[in-house]
Amino acid sequence: MAGQAKVVDKLRELARNLWWTWQPNVIGLFREIDPALWTATGHNPVEFLQRIEPERLEGMAAQVALHSRIDYAFRRLAEYLKNTDSWGSVHASCLRSRPVAYFSAEFGLHESLPIYSGGLGVLAGDHLKSASDLGIPLIGIGLLYAEGYFRQSLDGDGWQQESYLFNNPDLLPIEPALDAKGNPVRISIDTNAGVLHARVWRAEVGRTMLLLLDSKVDENNESDRALTSRLYGGDARVRIRQELLLGVGGVRALAALDINPSVLHLNEGHSAFAGLEMARSLMESEGIPFGEAAREVATMTVFTTHTPVAAGHDRFPGQLVEEHLGKIREGLHLSYDDFLGLGRVHPGDPNEPYCMTVLALKLDRHANGVSALHGRVSRQMWHPLYPNRVEEEVPIGHITNGVHVQSWLAPQMHALFERHLGPDWARNMSDPDTWANIAHIDDAELWETQQILKASMIDFVRWRLASQARRRDEGDGAIEKAGKVLDHDALTIGFARRFATYKRAGLVLSDIERLLAIMDTSDRPIQFVFAGKAHPEDKYGKELIQNIARLARDARLENRLVFVEDYDMNVARHLVQGVDVWLNNPRRPQEASGTSGEKAFLNGALNFSILDGWWAEAYDGTNGFAIGHGRSHSVPSIQDERDHASLIEVLANEVVPLFYDRDASGLPRGWIQRQKSALRSLSWRFNADRMVMDYVQNSYLPAAAGLTCVMPRS
Repeated sequence: MAGQAKVVDKLRELARNLWWTWQPNVIGLFREIDPALWTATGHNPVEFLQRIEPERLEGMAAQVALHSRIDYAFRRLAEYLKNTDSWGSVHASCLRSRPVAYFSAEFGLHESLPIYSGGLGVLAGDHLKSASDLGIPLIGIGLLYAEGYFRQSLDGDGWQQESYLFNNPDLLPIEPALDAKGNPVRISIDTNAGVLHARVWRAEVGRTMLLLLDSKVDENNESDRALTSRLYGGDARVRIRQELLLGVGGVRALAALDINPSVLHLNEGHSAFAGLEMARSLMESEGIPFGEAAREVATMTVFTTHTPVAAGHDRFPGQLVEEHLGKIREGLHLSYDDFLGLGRVHPGDPNEPYCMTVLALKLDRHANGVSALHGRVSRQMWHPLYPNRVEEEVPIGHITNGVHVQSWLAPQMHALFERHLGPDWARNMSDPDTWANIAHIDDAELWETQQILKASMIDFVRWRLASQARRRDEGDGAIEKAGKVLDHDALTIGFARRFATYKRAGLVLSDIERLLAIMDTSDRPIQFVFAGKAHPEDKYGKELIQNIARLARDARLENRLVFVEDYDMNVARHLVQGVDVWLNNPRRPQEASGTSGEKAFLNGALNFSILDGWWAEAYDGTNGFAIGHGRSHSVPSIQDERDHASLIEVLANEVVPLFYDRDASGLPRGWIQRQKSALRSLSWRFNADRMVMDYVQNSYLPAAAGLTCVMPRS
């Protein structure tokens, strides 16, 4: 029994630290114990272990000889947590006593912790993971959504249906946050509409910590208990109360845990109220006026904006702001008009709503967009806030997003890199020299690895489509048909993301006859895999999904176009690891960054994209394909026509011929060279380690020292 408890305890310890989410060998441990249960629990090891009796677990572990592997994984976690030999220990040691506090409305760490909706959250999750790997003292602050973002299904007519599942905290890798006396941390916020209460949960993400505020407590009324139910749900009143809880509540949670941050990093404007609470706290503790406190807060605040469209920034009417921030305003000793002026481009205009991005920009000295182009767009967008400066001198720079490689890289590609780049490649992935040996990988080995991943992706898609057919009671014929979709040898193009209007999910399908003319070539077949969610209130986005679902049933596209429901991190992982081409065609310059393509090229896919976001600074003519020439027409419909024409032309004349140009051994040598060029030129730049190191050097260290830094421009 002692050995039995030891195995269970070690597995529970592994399950409680989200380090396992980027450790394929640890994931494999849980999967091998009971593959069916692992799938049934949504890859959630906490729930997985609760549903297995210890005796049965011990028997399974012995049966498949997992004891030594469990011990090894447990030792690796312990060594990882204790290791002080990190990049951060050398380059960011001053943050040890006063860490970075990283605020975000969502965190995408893994599908088993569904408190994210899309790219913003996944970016935040990758930021925490790389901070952990680099040894950067950083604490995330977010909200624990009881129902998360919605689960998606399509009805028989292809119309998106939303459902919400309860996320039981007992089945999540979180624990109550405890103060120095061992008491559960509670915070409260006094508003003119009553007192808002919340408890605080703690999640371990490797060597970093994530604090999550939860309003589902007895002290709150029914509407406030539901405040943290859904991500991006509800009206303006719900949104401002969520953002109040995130910003003000987050700062108070840190104080309750006796954590004194040297840097506030606001990931988008949702958390801008944190700056107000920090200023109020400084005024109270130091006896200084608001102006001095605001300057102190600004020097320590880093603000990352992700939204290049004016309509995408949160704005609230003044009356709603006073209802919820009136007590904070009084603590800041500001008049009603002066307080509202903090959130206005034109402070004296009573008709201008209160903008969270404006507040964040006024309370920071370190602002950045998430790509070079987005930085330029942001300077243009917010130039009116700085009327005495020329546009080029608007204090918004850029740090281009990257992805956490270990979370998104297929194990087969990891093994390939380890063989050819050396065992320490992951520690040195941001060094260009690390990737020099990509050129020497045998073409056949790289191609075969990618084909294995493609086959795995197709198996996954077939399984998901069969499950969809069963749920809709479509009969045995439909289920059998689902098991035959997609051709292992066909050029496979993936498109998966939010179905927001500017992302133009239907662009490639806008002239179906012309597309079919390219697809209807027996010796050069093409197939498409689509996935993505439309916001519940986005009728146009739902119509796009419905159109794709209907086309998937068109006899002319049978087995060659599919839509995978309920896009999440699990679906994304399979698609970016298995497609040949990753398609991205936003309306330039509305894609701030677009990191899905960064996940794809790491696994051997080639990007086929508009020159927007990260791709505008990544494409060099040899490492993927470009749609258009990086210009935008003032009339959107004309731009759509031009981009569609370019998309079809490049697909027909460049992508398809290169993929099917095979030598005597059946290898597409030109295609493989382009894959190698992508890995060689892009991997060292577009990873989250490089991104976090840029934040440390360009933002965190100057902010911690109370300096105003000059951000990179382009």
